[in-house]
Amino acid sequence: MLAGVLGIDGTELTDEERDFLRETPPAGVILFARNIADRDQLRRLTDAIRTAASPARPLVFIDQEGGRVMRLRPPVWRSLPAMARIGELCLGNPGAADLAAEAVGRLIGADLAEAGIDVACAPVLDVAAPGLTEAIGSRAFSGDPEVVSRLGRKVADGLLAAGILPVIKHLPGHGRALVDSHMGLPVVEAGRDDLAARDFRPFQALADLPIGMTAHILFRAIDPDRPATLSARVIEDVIRGEIGFAGLLLSDDLGMGALSGGLAGRASDCLAAGCDLALACSGRIEDARVLAQTLPELAGEPLRRYEQALAFRPAAPAAVDVAADEHHLRATHLVA
Repeated sequence: MLAGVLGIDGTELTDEERDFLRETPPAGVILFARNIADRDQLRRLTDAIRTAASPARPLVFIDQEGGRVMRLRPPVWRSLPAMARIGELCLGNPGAADLAAEAVGRLIGADLAEAGIDVACAPVLDVAAPGLTEAIGSRAFSGDPEVVSRLGRKVADGLLAAGILPVIKHLPGHGRALVDSHMGLPVVEAGRDDLAARDFRPFQALADLPIGMTAHILFRAIDPDRPATLSARVIEDVIRGEIGFAGLLLSDDLGMGALSGGLAGRASDCLAAGCDLALACSGRIEDARVLAQTLPELAGEPLRRYEQALAFRPAAPAAVDVAADEHHLRATHLVA
């Protein structure tokens, strides 16, 4: 398998995509709203991806956090609260917030499992700071790292209980970014001690989880020249070192405006810096072909971490009591 996670174009595989998956299967495929129409169609698509890539078994990823970042949306799928609302609940009723965060994880997990999706790119562990870009905004639980750690763990527990792998993001912390990294490169001026005391703490608390995603952020106090995704100093010294994350490390989308240069160079640079998998979300078959010529086969330590992530899923996921979890979210006024 290629050391990458790639997008596809539409609600059905094209002949070109089917051939690509058969000949050069990636480690993962990521889905977006453009790939989703209804429940039956989505399950056919995930089945088709696996059939085309067989005997390889790429993981199927999706961004499904709750709030505004949900690819499975009403009216076909249920409404779920933004994480900031659960963080607000935690201030007055931490026990109810714990239950709500875990319920959200289980409900997301139940929907993804039904659809044949393996991985939820959640929870967001970024610690909100004043002026935080709306690209994160209500996706962050709180400005208190202890609240972020506590509720992030509960969401991850809920996902895993339903048999879905969580992804902690955005390592080593996106909460101070004042610029949307989809559009440009955020630069964080905070000192290393301040970052360690606040931004890194939720990632340290959840460093045992199986998959993480990097941030396209330039931390001037750590590496003044390269954003985290492309920085061996950030990945080796901070993410793998100080934070202690030993799981499978996925770049954020290489198509975002925070990064410069061509796609092939970005992919090569992120792997050289220490990412295990390069994420390219465009869905263009031309981009997939570029990456097929650029990315290595998944091997060595990245392959070990990939297999370690697969083993993290419970052998027999628990049945989700959807009615009870939905009732708790309504009772705490997190959903109507």
